[in-house]
Amino acid sequence: MATIGAFFFIFFTLLFSNIITSQPIPKFTSILVFGDSTVDTGNNNHILTIFKGNHPPYGKDYPNHSPTGRFSNGKLVPDILALLLKLKKNGVPPYMQPDLPANELLTGICFASAGSGYDELTTTISGAIPMRKQLDYFKEYLKKIKEVVGEWEAERIVNGALVIVSAGTNDFIFNFYDLPKRRLQFSLSKYQDFLLDKLQNFVKELYDLGCRSIIVNGLPPIGCLPIQMTAKSPLLRTCIKKENFDAQLYNQKLEHLLLQLQAHLPGSKILYVDSYSRVSDLINNPQEYGFEEIKRGCCGSGLLEAGPLCTRLSPLCSDPSQYIFFDSIHPTESTYYKITDYLLKDLLQKFSSINSP
Repeated sequence: MATIGAFFFIFFTLLFSNIITSQPIPKFTSILVFGDSTVDTGNNNHILTIFKGNHPPYGKDYPNHSPTGRFSNGKLVPDILALLLKLKKNGVPPYMQPDLPANELLTGICFASAGSGYDELTTTISGAIPMRKQLDYFKEYLKKIKEVVGEWEAERIVNGALVIVSAGTNDFIFNFYDLPKRRLQFSLSKYQDFLLDKLQNFVKELYDLGCRSIIVNGLPPIGCLPIQMTAKSPLLRTCIKKENFDAQLYNQKLEHLLLQLQAHLPGSKILYVDSYSRVSDLINNPQEYGFEEIKRGCCGSGLLEAGPLCTRLSPLCSDPSQYIFFDSIHPTESTYYKITDYLLKDLLQKFSSINSP
């Protein structure tokens, strides 16, 4: 297994290195990450919540086979991007990790928290770090790097950073679909607008704090998550069309909103990440991408296990690289590599106009 994992790591690293050298990827000074478990590199290890990934089998294919708090068998998209953009060698560290050396702060940091969302109600359920608090930590971070390199250099680092924002799925699952508290207050369309208003304020504050190059992840096909199929289509195990349609509608609104935001924030480049289409393509054409299992995760039965239910006692599939999902919610490292491929080839080129040396 270790040999297979090493092969895939070397193969993908060489592949993406070729992409970088053959296409004009802009230079970034740093990578800054906000959001939920799709991008949390270990912040939840240091807070009081049951949403933790710091135990086996998580991290089984991470360097040293270490469970770091990432909800996957290996690296997440920010880790892969930071490596291939030559910002980091060992992934993006979590801000909550104690005693981080100054050089780690300067080249990239993660504020994301598994279980978080744009709606404050989401984190009252999960105990995660709210998006609002993630911004507070970012302000604290700014003060720290100013003390290290001075105000002018700190401003240059933040202006030139690639900022990743990835959240929203938990808001719908926790508050509208599975625990429908918000459904008592909002129609679906109104709840989408409620979340997008919060997202808009979040991006504006990032801009006010100096961020200029921002990518915002849309919703994945929520109805194709194994846990959602288990809850609503346990026998047929087909994707929940209504939840997928809702996600597509939200994404259309998000893409339009980001275009408007960019037009009103001078010098910014704010791009929509179409993760819905990327993941849907993997699910609809698995063999084309080297996958075999699309309806269950690698951990345990693959139907329900995630977080505290995916443990060292859970049986594990023999080859996670053939699975789109590692647990019943979160993708495998192989899936994250496919998403990174899209980011490098189709999206990050658009930053060249403001980040070229």
